[in-house]
Amino acid sequence: MFSIQYSNLLSMNTAVIVIIVANVVVSLKGFSDRIFFERFKFQIGPIVKGEKIRLLASGFLHVDQSHLFFNMLTLYFFADPVIKYIGVPKFLAVYFGSLLAGNLFALSFHKKEPYYSAVGASGAVMGIVYASIMLNPGMNLYLFFIPIPIPAYIFGVGYLLYSIFGMKKQWGNIGHSAHIGGAIGGYILAIIFYPSILSDNLLIVILLAIPIILMFIFKDKLERG
Repeated sequence: MFSIQYSNLLSMNTAVIVIIVANVVVSLKGFSDRIFFERFKFQIGPIVKGEKIRLLASGFLHVDQSHLFFNMLTLYFFADPVIKYIGVPKFLAVYFGSLLAGNLFALSFHKKEPYYSAVGASGAVMGIVYASIMLNPGMNLYLFFIPIPIPAYIFGVGYLLYSIFGMKKQWGNIGHSAHIGGAIGGYILAIIFYPSILSDNLLIVILLAIPIILMFIFKDKLERG
C-alpha cells in the first residue's frame, strides 16, 4: 500500500474508529492463531466449495503489522471526505460493498487457481480512496519521499493502471485483483450514492472510467489459463 497526507483532515468519525479497531483485533488474533488465520483467509478452493464467510472475514485479517498499519492509515486519511459528502450509513455501504467487490473480482480472476489466497482490507480501502477521489477530485495527495502534491485523479488513474499490469505480471506479494475490484466498487457506489458527481465532476468520472473499461475489454488476455 501507500502512505498519504490529506491537508483538510477532519476529526475521525466513530464508524471509522470501529472499523479500525475491528481490523486490529481480528488481525492480532490471526497473527497469533494460525488455525484462525487459515480458517478465514480468502482462498479460492474453500470459497468455491461454499465457505462464503471468507469473502467478508478475510478483509479483517492482515499478513503482518505493516500491512495492517498502512491499510488503516490510508482509511484514516480518506474516510472523512466520503462521510462528509454521503454520510455514515452510505460510507459503510461503500466500505463493505468495496470489500465484497474486491474479493468477488479476485474470485472471478483467479477462479482456476484453487490454492490462490489473500487477506487484507485493501479492497475496501481502495473503494474508499476512489469514492473520495470521485467526490472531491480537487484534493492533492502527498506520497512519502515525493514532496510534490499529486492531483487525486491522476493518482487514481495511475494506481489502477499499475494494479492492472501488476495483476497480469504478478508483481509482488500484492492482491492486485482485490485492489481493482475494490476501486471499481467505490467508483460505482460513489455515483449511485451521489449522482450529482456526473454533472459536477464529469471529466473526472470519465478519466477514472478509462482504465476500468480497458481492463474489461482486455480481460481475457489478462486472465491466466
